[in-house]
Amino acid sequence: MPSFVYEKKLARKGLKLPAGVDEAGRGPLAGPIVAAAVIFPLNCSIQGLDDSKKLTPRKREKLFIEIKKQALGVGVSMVSHHEIDRLNIGKANRLVMRKAVEELRIVPDFVLVDGRSRIPGLNIPQRAIIGGDGKCNSIAAASIIAKVTRDRLMVRYHARYPQYGFNRHKGYATKEHLLKLSVHGPCPIHRRSFAYVT
Repeated sequence: MPSFVYEKKLARKGLKLPAGVDEAGRGPLAGPIVAAAVIFPLNCSIQGLDDSKKLTPRKREKLFIEIKKQALGVGVSMVSHHEIDRLNIGKANRLVMRKAVEELRIVPDFVLVDGRSRIPGLNIPQRAIIGGDGKCNSIAAASIIAKVTRDRLMVRYHARYPQYGFNRHKGYATKEHLLKLSVHGPCPIHRRSFAYVT
């Protein structure tokens, strides 16, 4: 389970405003990629934080509300399917995480980012943590904010394009989604640069 170990180590060095950053939606065939950045106070206590992929939708929704209540700052950013096609998913991923940090109303003094690579273009000290959403509470919280935000958006897209079942698979390449693509072809929110989307 994630903890505040990384944040506490930084606090002992005088870095008391670290932001955890993560994204949701790198792999789907449709919709945007969403990133979030979260700064917690030093005395924060939230039970049940974990990698968003390990949590039920109901648990994520509850934690989403609790994170918003307790966080000093939450920044959220999206990069559209158009930009993903224009830039490629790797560049879009780096862009959306940088924008999420820039959306914070408080400037962090350190950034803890999920993954192998730091975020380019930030003039803030950083550490990349592989599997960070399962190790670091700030990153886990960011993963939850990003996932819930994106899932809610895909449910809204379902109302516009009900034939694809976005409310169930959220744009991922499930058997259902691939079948719907073969029948209906892509809709306006599909990522045309991705395999399986023709």
